Amino acid sequence: MPEQPPESASPPDWDNWVDADPSPAAALPIEPEAEAVQPRRPGPLPLVETAFLASTAALVWLINYYFPLGPVLRVFFPLPIALLYLRWGRRSALMGTLVAALLLAVLMGPTRGVLFLMPIGVLSLYLGHCWRRQLPWLPVILVGSLIDFAGFFFRLAVLSLLLGEDLWIYLNNQIVNGLDWISGLLGLFWSVQLSWVEAIACVLVLISALCYLFVVHLVASVLLPRLGSQPSPAPGWVRRILDVYGS
Repeated sequence: MPEQPPESASPPDWDNWVDADPSPAAALPIEPEAEAVQPRRPGPLPLVETAFLASTAALVWLINYYFPLGPVLRVFFPLPIALLYLRWGRRSALMGTLVAALLLAVLMGPTRGVLFLMPIGVLSLYLGHCWRRQLPWLPVILVGSLIDFAGFFFRLAVLSLLLGEDLWIYLNNQIVNGLDWISGLLGLFWSVQLSWVEAIACVLVLISALCYLFVVHLVASVLLPRLGSQPSPAPGWVRRILDVYGS
């Protein structure tokens, strides 16, 4: 009896073959852990802005040292680090302050890096902290003026240590000698006490610090909102003045 030919196999389903995933992983069940969304890592933007604003703070300090323009550039000293604090928080602001100090130490020597840290670095971090929490102007200006006041004497102490002479006593003695000479020309013949001159000098330094912090707040309230960050809201009378002169 002749042998029967084998039955022909059924034709393949080409549509399902094209759409199917031949990889063995497609047949495995999906584990619940695989479906979990991975935590989002911060992008490079905080690092880029930290480097940019730190170099900006150092550049403003460097330009003011070689081309002093009076109080014009000094107003902008704390703004880059404070803006960094507003945008990315305390860690980025600390990194920016240290990077700016190291950059100035490399370009101008370690003394300039130390003088940048106090009071500009500390003041910048303080202002950024207060502005991020939207604290009112008055307490921020009062405490900030004390930081700037302490920074003035810190700079004098560092420079006196480098020069080997107490600059505070030297400057006050020169003022006393000048006042005695003027009183002799006018025929007054009264001597000026050194303690009086020191007290008046401290008061003037503190008043200068108060005015400086007020101007920094004023500039920040105009400039920082245009950069996408909002510092502490200005008092009502300041906003009215800005509205009058802004219009």
